[in-house]
Amino acid sequence: MFILEDLHWVDPTTLEFLTLLIDQGPMVPILTVLTCRPEFQPSWALRAHITPVVLPRLSPLHVETMVARLTGEKALPPEMLQQLLVKTDGVPLFVEELTKTVLESGLLQTSQDCYELAGTLPPLAIPTSLHDALMARLDRLSAAKGVAQLGATLGRQFPYALLRAVSQLDETTLQRALEQLVQAELLYQRGVPPQATYLFKHALIQDAAYQSLLKSTRQQYHQRTAQVLAEQLPETAETQPELVAHHYTEAGLTEQAIPYWQRAGQHASDRSAHLEAVRHFTKGIELLKALPETPECVQQSLNAWCELTTGG
Repeated sequence: MFILEDLHWVDPTTLEFLTLLIDQGPMVPILTVLTCRPEFQPSWALRAHITPVVLPRLSPLHVETMVARLTGEKALPPEMLQQLLVKTDGVPLFVEELTKTVLESGLLQTSQDCYELAGTLPPLAIPTSLHDALMARLDRLSAAKGVAQLGATLGRQFPYALLRAVSQLDETTLQRALEQLVQAELLYQRGVPPQATYLFKHALIQDAAYQSLLKSTRQQYHQRTAQVLAEQLPETAETQPELVAHHYTEAGLTEQAIPYWQRAGQHASDRSAHLEAVRHFTKGIELLKALPETPECVQQSLNAWCELTTGG
């Protein structure tokens, strides 16, 4: 059995592998389960041996059941439950995050078998979008919000060692913030620091944290990350040059990014990951166009085109 989630974010090489795997479907006894958003339209969608299953939004009854489990079977005030039903529109992640938002909001007080409003339910007390709900939860985490934002800059998944090297917090404060994020189920943790790895529960959580940063702060984080990778973690920079290239690019440091995009293209080509190689070389060429036309830039562009056309 083979399972792959979030196919809409798949890289070209994995997509190529899946195409080859699915081509063997009629001849090989293997169950493959793939999940994706409706807008993702793979080339194999209409094959006879493939069964598409469309998951509808949750019904009001299912939303109520999910909310009850999140509240420990304690009933919410009817007017608050009604707002949850209307505003989440049956989207499971929104149901979960919005329910946690209202539980953490201070609007409720606990009785023996239910929650009661501590006062009148004020207008706009419940966020009207998933992004707003996620941001409300992050805002209530105080110092941990900054760690979530920095982690979001590193990626959907990131190692503690890299976060520690990039962060300007002391280790005790950093670990306490990470514990808060894990307890709030915004991050999942595998292992124990300093060998731990963290994963945002959902890409939308990462995106909400990332988008909440000022552009200037975001660029500073990317610059610091690229420099840490290049100077303190040379093995990672050697095996994943596209990671360094990405951070330099997002930091607006074009000249520093270009050599790493070229290395990434060569590295991908050496692994026969040709689609990635084309993408990396092309990215480097695009960035070169933004630089002044000096002899050095012309030579770099010529070299990149040669690598691109000859396959590395």
